[in-house]
Amino acid sequence: MADDLNFRKRKTEEGKEKNAKKVRTDSKKKPGFDKEKFQETEYYIKDGLRHVKPYPFTFTTYCKGRWLRRKILDVLSQEFQAKTIEYYRKAIQTGNITVNGNHVNEDSILKDNDVICHKVHRHEPPVTAVPIQVISETEDLVVVNKPSSIPIHPCGRYRHNTLVFLLGREFGYTNLHTIHRIDRLTSGIVMFAKSKEKAQQLEKQLREHELQKEYVCKVQGEFPSDKIDCCEPIGVISHKIGVCRVHGDGKSCRTVFTRESFDGTNSIVKCRPSTGRMHQIRVHLQWLGYPIIDDPIYNHEAWGPGKGKGGVSEEIAFKIIESLTTSLQNNDVDLNSKSNSEESSEDCTKLQEPTVSAASTNQEDWKQTKVPGCTECQIQQCDPTPAELTMCLHAAVYKGPDWEYRCPWPDWALPTVDAQKTN
Repeated sequence: MADDLNFRKRKTEEGKEKNAKKVRTDSKKKPGFDKEKFQETEYYIKDGLRHVKPYPFTFTTYCKGRWLRRKILDVLSQEFQAKTIEYYRKAIQTGNITVNGNHVNEDSILKDNDVICHKVHRHEPPVTAVPIQVISETEDLVVVNKPSSIPIHPCGRYRHNTLVFLLGREFGYTNLHTIHRIDRLTSGIVMFAKSKEKAQQLEKQLREHELQKEYVCKVQGEFPSDKIDCCEPIGVISHKIGVCRVHGDGKSCRTVFTRESFDGTNSIVKCRPSTGRMHQIRVHLQWLGYPIIDDPIYNHEAWGPGKGKGGVSEEIAFKIIESLTTSLQNNDVDLNSKSNSEESSEDCTKLQEPTVSAASTNQEDWKQTKVPGCTECQIQQCDPTPAELTMCLHAAVYKGPDWEYRCPWPDWALPTVDAQKTN
């Protein structure tokens, strides 16, 4: 018995040592994506949208603690509900889903350290073809104006149609350090550091609230002419689809709103968040009763006639999640991509007007070849319009102790003839 216990202890220590070595090894890796990944596929432009040609890809993940001693089919069908159980059953049978490189059956039990691989024919959603603008570039910083609809990092169904991939592929910016993030549907300023030291400096300023940020948005209704200081705490209703609400047990936050103009129907509002909670601006505007006009979550009919004004009860909140999940999935909206916070100090090290080769503009070159077993190849997708991929929320100003960056307001925020300017 003693020998057995010593053996187990020795194996545990060896395992910890291997894991420590692995962590140390991974930490030496350079940030960004290499050119080989950029060549996985090609882009093409059609009807104001940037499309990605479908390409083969393998998703890889380690077995999580909550998956241990469970059947692989049960885990896949319950944890990854974007596909049906029939799909996963067939993928296991055909060997497109493997464990530790080996074929398995649907009743195989997952164990600690198992590596699950899923080979797919990847179809990425289109994004707007609005060019990425470089606002400023110095020896240690790159600042860009991100168009709406483009996520910053690979997430959910997006990989090549992300800001870090586009910057690496079209601009040659690789090995950049992400300092903060904005939502996929939010446009405006995004900063990247070229060195770890610069990233740490700016992240420190972000944590210590030395950064001043100004957003502009277009909201439903006549926003009050007086300045509004909203300090309602925000909590997450659902991490899975990324939905929040004002709640007493939420995290403290503050946003100051000032009306810029009113056109008789909608208002242009400046937003100055002093914290960076998830969906902070959008949630505060909803709670005040002035949701962003085209916000697919917080201006959704699922919130009821008041659209969530003044908050909702726990019971109603969960009914809203169920309704939103069904609605957004039916409309092929990538739920996970909306879970990025307005601001994040996450230290992720990632990757002049994008150019598209002449070949990529020839639609005849991109007729889709159907791949056997690919469910998406069998579906005739209806592309959204560029307007449907735009949300009227824009990061306009980022200012630090000794620096400031601004980018132009989008067309929807510019005053119209009928708009009443607020002094």
